[in-house]
Amino acid sequence: MIHVPLSTISTWERFYRANFINSLTGFKSASLIGTVNKQGQTNLAIFSSVVHLGSDPALIGFINRPVQAAPHTLANIQATGNYTINHIHPSFLEQAHQTSAKYPENVSEFEALGLTPEFLDASPAPFVKESKVKYTLALEEIIPIKVNNTFLVIGRLQHVQLDESILLPDGFLQLDQAGSICSNGIDAYYATQLIDRYEYAKPDLKPKKLPKV
Repeated sequence: MIHVPLSTISTWERFYRANFINSLTGFKSASLIGTVNKQGQTNLAIFSSVVHLGSDPALIGFINRPVQAAPHTLANIQATGNYTINHIHPSFLEQAHQTSAKYPENVSEFEALGLTPEFLDASPAPFVKESKVKYTLALEEIIPIKVNNTFLVIGRLQHVQLDESILLPDGFLQLDQAGSICSNGIDAYYATQLIDRYEYAKPDLKPKKLPKV
């Protein structure tokens, strides 16, 4: 076990330091966020900061980088008030990763990378047709984070599309069965496998495993 103080970390080369800190927080979901601007130009970008904020109301957040670094997703959400979040699977992982490249505003990542935009009447924002778990959100709030000029974008869940075979009777989603991947750092992706599920924890009871399906 080594001890690494901040005074040492701050001396590291930029990309080494970024890789270290980005992977320190551990595995995260990796998703594609689909948006469209007022002119109908679609946009698709990968995010590993999607987080559950509450179930009633159903709120989901993500962190958008500073506007100068990632302007299109945030601008489109502000303009239309809608966006989609789409799980990533191994079959289109390479294309999903490539959406992190800085394409010009007039270039759709869908078209550039061979992914298929899918629209529902209820939302102007495009889904990724190839995704097996996807949902659309209506913008609720954008909270500036002043310390590093990023933004917490909060949306209210509107519609869900998913492969029915992964939905269990208690509402749990077997995302490993859908092949949803997770990420660590800025360039590494992983498959998932269920270890165990447990019943609701109480102070005076030993944890009890739920049966696997």
